[in-house]
Amino acid sequence: MVERFLTLPEFRRAAKRLLPPGPWGYGAGGAETETTLRRNRRALQRLAIRQRVLVDVRHVDLTTTFLGMELPLPVAIAPMGGLIIFHPQGDCEMVRGAGPSGTLAVVSGVTGWSVEDVARAASGPLLFQLYFGGPRSWVQELLGRVEQAGYRAVCLTVDLQVYGRRERDLVQRFDPRAARAHAPNPSPPDMAYQARLTWDDVAWLRSILSVPLGLKGIMTAEDAKRAVEMGVQVIWVSNHGGRQLDHGQATIEVLPEIVDAVAGRAEIVIDGGFARGTDVVKALALGAKVVAMGRTMLWGFAVGGAAGVNRTLELLREEIATTLALCGQPSVRGLTPDLIRRAE
Repeated sequence: MVERFLTLPEFRRAAKRLLPPGPWGYGAGGAETETTLRRNRRALQRLAIRQRVLVDVRHVDLTTTFLGMELPLPVAIAPMGGLIIFHPQGDCEMVRGAGPSGTLAVVSGVTGWSVEDVARAASGPLLFQLYFGGPRSWVQELLGRVEQAGYRAVCLTVDLQVYGRRERDLVQRFDPRAARAHAPNPSPPDMAYQARLTWDDVAWLRSILSVPLGLKGIMTAEDAKRAVEMGVQVIWVSNHGGRQLDHGQATIEVLPEIVDAVAGRAEIVIDGGFARGTDVVKALALGAKVVAMGRTMLWGFAVGGAAGVNRTLELLREEIATTLALCGQPSVRGLTPDLIRRAE
């Protein structure tokens, strides 16, 4: 069925027709006025790609390396809580969709399934998104299971000190946290612990983990510099898809200053409004190693489960390869900032 979709926007339109207003608003919406949500897209649209010609692009290489892994595509599936709202198999079904292409998938800390069950469903590499949802003893026990299950890294979310005011959900009287209670492993972390996080907790996590540690939610050069000085191996540039701080900056806007601050000492992941292959190319040229995509994957997931995710990744791969060929770039590994210009 999903083979009939030939463009990525078709999945979004189909998902909007299929989903009730509450789940649609939860997936599509942002915080308060949704200014940050819109800025993510507008900032990407203001960037142009310079077109170089007379380059042999019969073969375009989309592979990259990340934390020592060979990835077939410089894209990851971003962590999303509440996937059971969109498919009864939730995170297990999402990682099944990533499997055929070997795409990196990041599992949410509020998955609703055990980390072991999700890992068993996956055939591609996994990262784990951590919410600091209890005392250190609770976190250490969870991360021991995460490492034992084979996750390649842990990324602590640092931009959810409190839950953002997501007004689409409030207007619809839709509570996604209540909807997650129907998952097989519904015990949610105590998110009050997120408000207590400090750099001391980052140092502690570094001391107990045997896999790389990342911080998700970095939006300034100052925080990026401090993180890498503490040995953090992944800097994840994110504003939570515009779902937390309203009137924040766009992620692509702050990416260059963070790249400069990191200075090659950590891998850089970015999310926030990325919906097309051209968006991915822009972020890679400006210094990101991997682009994480949430809503784009969610619409394929809502429409067709694992098959919809796989088809979304096929179309995205085609878009990235076409964009690179048309701007004279035979590989994602050689992209540099001079490929990008600001253009209203």
